[in-house]
Amino acid sequence: MRLLEREFPNDHLPLLRWLMFTGVSAFGFVVAWHYGLFQLMLASDKTHISAIIAVLYVAATAHCFVRTAAISRETDSAHRVFALLRRDTTGLRLAGDDVTTADGARLPVGQITGHIRNLILKAGLQGNHRLDQTLLLRGLADALRGPNQLGSFASDALMKLGLLGTIIGFILMLAPIAGLDAADRASVKSSMGLMSDGMAVAMYTTLSGLVGSILLQTQYYMLDGATAKLFALATDLTEVFVVSVLDRAPPGIAREDGRAAPLAREDGRNAPLVAGEDGQRRTSAELRRISPP
Repeated sequence: MRLLEREFPNDHLPLLRWLMFTGVSAFGFVVAWHYGLFQLMLASDKTHISAIIAVLYVAATAHCFVRTAAISRETDSAHRVFALLRRDTTGLRLAGDDVTTADGARLPVGQITGHIRNLILKAGLQGNHRLDQTLLLRGLADALRGPNQLGSFASDALMKLGLLGTIIGFILMLAPIAGLDAADRASVKSSMGLMSDGMAVAMYTTLSGLVGSILLQTQYYMLDGATAKLFALATDLTEVFVVSVLDRAPPGIAREDGRAAPLAREDGRNAPLVAGEDGQRRTSAELRRISPP
């Protein structure tokens, strides 16, 4: 484990990037609060749409934090699996729900290890056919990227709420014009105040929706990039160190039932072993070559 710690330190790079970006954003929010901009926005927005946008932004940011932490853990686990398989590519075995290498090292728990376990089970159940992991990779991609789709929905929802606030603000701004009496100064003054309130609603909701949507899209963009790198690492890892070993399946490579794989025939497929007269186990082709005519 010390070797693994040295080769792949537990740095959680995607999470650190998210924390850096969120820290800068939080600093900007604190500055805006210090100068009273948030208080002015909340007081001027009579529809409270800006407050709703702020609450949704905080909730979506919390979800992005949870997903980023999960992807960081999976990336760290995948790097450790890569280190273990690179040191020992002679075989993989199943020990209950765990996957172990030939020297007994247990692969770290995670979705990548679960994918490798499914590959071992599939290789054992399908027999001598070529191992194709396309469907399993699609399932892994859906499991990794599926929860991230909330980010696009949340950023789009913030944008639409901002546009809704804009429409409501213009309605509030133009409504007093219908009953405006140009000769009545009090009526004109009251109408101007209502129009100013409507314009404030339109501007503040649009501003909050745009800022929230841009910040959320940036967070989930970084999350999608980290997820794509994790999936690429999983694909390379399994194609090079797992699928190739299970397809080759030389004697001594353990399958899911713990038995050694059969020998390979000249056409690339596995051939059963048959006991000869001398007691040694050979393939049928070898017995035909050495048997007398």
